[in-house]
Amino acid sequence: MTTSTDPVTTTRTMLAVDGLTVGYAGAPVLDGLVLDIAPGAVVALLGANGAGKTTLLRSISGLVAPRSGTILLDGQDLTGISVEDRARRGLAQVPEGRSVVAELTVEENLHLGALWKIPGRRARRTAVAELYDQFEPLARRRRSLGHQLSGGERQMLALARALVARPRVLLLDEPSLGLAPRVVAQLMTTLRDTAQRTGLTVLLAEQNVTSALSIADRGVVLGLGEVVADAPAAAIAADPALRHAYLGF
Repeated sequence: MTTSTDPVTTTRTMLAVDGLTVGYAGAPVLDGLVLDIAPGAVVALLGANGAGKTTLLRSISGLVAPRSGTILLDGQDLTGISVEDRARRGLAQVPEGRSVVAELTVEENLHLGALWKIPGRRARRTAVAELYDQFEPLARRRRSLGHQLSGGERQMLALARALVARPRVLLLDEPSLGLAPRVVAQLMTTLRDTAQRTGLTVLLAEQNVTSALSIADRGVVLGLGEVVADAPAAAIAADPALRHAYLGF
């Protein structure tokens, strides 16, 4: 005799993409892409410029409408669901470019990130205080305006603003772009520590392959809109033929 199992406790994937096809002006960018990510995993999304990394992230978050395919968040189909509703269900995206509100202080930017998801002023203050414990440089600059921050501080603020709403899945697009190696290392360490502590699922699109793989559980390499490699991060880093063919080094 078998007993029934609670489906909530046996979910195999937090984020599942199946047969995703996306194109611009008739030209395909993603072609039947398949990807699944386990809860709490950090996955490095790699590939040359034009491979489709940003398009994949924007499709998952709802900013780009696919021609076909499905996207599931913890088993729930996101087809036809708005960007705002996807965010309410636990998706957060930090796009390329370190976008923060330049005229607001660090603290005001963080409260803005919490506003739509966390009801009540006291609860939002608590959420922001927790972020300061993780991002100590931001705590020291809490009264500084966005335009007064360095590039690394702005990237840290963009990441913290996404995390303050306590998402289940975080999508990051090139967070290390234009940053000094020391700042990149600090950012990556913070991201890995946050994922380990909270169980956050992360899909990290990066050109800085070494940094991304250093914190990832798994590497996924895109080539011409398809997954050409999907393996543990250490295996991707150790494969010179793969790095040369698809990652440019």
